[in-house]
Amino acid sequence: MQHTIKTAIEIKGIGLHSGKTVTLRLVPAAADHGIVFKRVDMEEGKNVIPAVYDRVADTRLCTLISNEHGARVGTIEHLMAALRGVGIDNVLCEIDAGEVPVMDGSSKPFIDAIDSVGLLAQAQPRRAIKILKEIIVRDGDKMVRLSPSNVPVFAGRIEFAHADIGVQEYTLKLVNGNFRHDVSDCRTFGFLKEAEMLRAAGLGLGGSMDNAIILDDNGVMNPEGLRCSDEFIRHKLLDAVGDLYLAGGPILGAYEGFKAGHAMNNAVLHALFADTSAWTMVDMYVDIAETEAAVYTPIGAQAPVSIN
Repeated sequence: MQHTIKTAIEIKGIGLHSGKTVTLRLVPAAADHGIVFKRVDMEEGKNVIPAVYDRVADTRLCTLISNEHGARVGTIEHLMAALRGVGIDNVLCEIDAGEVPVMDGSSKPFIDAIDSVGLLAQAQPRRAIKILKEIIVRDGDKMVRLSPSNVPVFAGRIEFAHADIGVQEYTLKLVNGNFRHDVSDCRTFGFLKEAEMLRAAGLGLGGSMDNAIILDDNGVMNPEGLRCSDEFIRHKLLDAVGDLYLAGGPILGAYEGFKAGHAMNNAVLHALFADTSAWTMVDMYVDIAETEAAVYTPIGAQAPVSIN
């Protein structure tokens, strides 16, 4: 079944690029409403943006969505990942600025806020986008692939010359609360030289070691170090979970990203939905995002698939 939040939540934080305080209010929404952003600082009737892949207008520094009236909201990926990770289908995201607050650079503060009020089950069945055949997009040596799978799986590989990152791989089964436990607190990261260039261009004004892992030539600058040794690739998969939730619902399939980022994640959704033979809609028999003893059965399946 579908879920929303039990009561409204107000979250305040700093915008990564503006450096200004942003107020985000998550409001319960009816079944089949989906995830929708509303710029409360803009004219009513022109300030609503559905969180779907074909509303993505920019992927250079974050995932940014917009509407035909010029309303824009950026840095949505960590919030979207939190919503997917805990199994929220319907919520109105009221926001008074053009970017979601960065918080600590991960999804955990959003999950903590959601936990403080809890989820509300709704009568309508939860619908998933089931991948029927392989879809691949490439850009040079970058690649993203979607392929059929009985459970949602996110796998990734990154390769950086920096010794503190190097080559990292990770695979996440998006079941049994794994998102919450394994990747939700993994932070975004960047390099000091790039941060200085962004600031010179009037961007990244809210970025700091309070909300990102910062690396210089000598290594990780954050005094507390890393939260886990492979925090970098885990964060990349966090981003992918958020970006792929812009499909308009959970994807039942396997995601594989090689040197992938927001642009590639959005490109694979465009490629997927351009091929109607590559996917179908199914009902979820249970919520496999957070159920501890989860079993998934697509409509018409002969037997459930146990998830270990």
